[in-house]
Amino acid sequence: MGAKRPRRNATAHKMVGSALAALRLKAGYTQERLAQEFGISLGSLTSYEQGRRPLPLEIAEKLDEFLGTGGVLARLVNHLPESDLIALWAEEFLREVMRALFISWFEVHVIPGLLQTDNYADAIFRCRLPAFSEEKIAESVAERAERRAILYRKEPPISTFVIWEPALRMPVGGREVWLEQLRYLRECCDLPNCIIQVLPLNRPGHAGLDGPFVLLETPDHDRLAYMDNQKGNQLISDLEDIAILTQRYGMLRSQALSPDDTRALLDQILGELEQ
Repeated sequence: MGAKRPRRNATAHKMVGSALAALRLKAGYTQERLAQEFGISLGSLTSYEQGRRPLPLEIAEKLDEFLGTGGVLARLVNHLPESDLIALWAEEFLREVMRALFISWFEVHVIPGLLQTDNYADAIFRCRLPAFSEEKIAESVAERAERRAILYRKEPPISTFVIWEPALRMPVGGREVWLEQLRYLRECCDLPNCIIQVLPLNRPGHAGLDGPFVLLETPDHDRLAYMDNQKGNQLISDLEDIAILTQRYGMLRSQALSPDDTRALLDQILGELEQ
């Protein structure tokens, strides 16, 4: 069962998109022409206008300047409550993960969601504050399992994961849940189109000290980034910001263990724990 999401999120999404379409037409642009001259993919512009994707504030501000709208779009986006924006970003990210062609994921504290077992995910959700209800925990675990299934498709996305070693060492959920998760992670190392690398703890520093993030490429060849932290989460579509995160991810992969050395490390940890 999918989690029930607030209706007002979808309504706010469409409201901003309708305003963008109206302002574009008032300025005398077709979708194709605006996409070309503004420097955005036609697929992204269409998604914004149809309310299928939240319009990021930085894009709204640039469109206001380009279209000469006097800041209307930015004010509309800013008018949305922060909780609604966070929900919209999370919803959009989860939707795009399900259809992504390429996924690049850097994680520091826990195993990436796409690689989590049900029991590990359950333990993670039980650590949340404010606490989730039992119903919410069950729904969240089921949704995570549904997304995990994309790695087992006939044509799975090309997925790479860089995981900081402390995430492997923390016994989330207790010994049995932790062991089950490590065994499953080791199995995932052998999945087609899936590359897992551990960033070892003994490195003097690394390119991901600002925290975890995810990079996606969609079937429309749009590139997105997603960041999650204590304050909330954010979906990023600005190409300059994505370029910086892409550079960081490339550096992280070079600083991490190779896939073969990662398998060896997991085998070593499991061997030590199972003695």
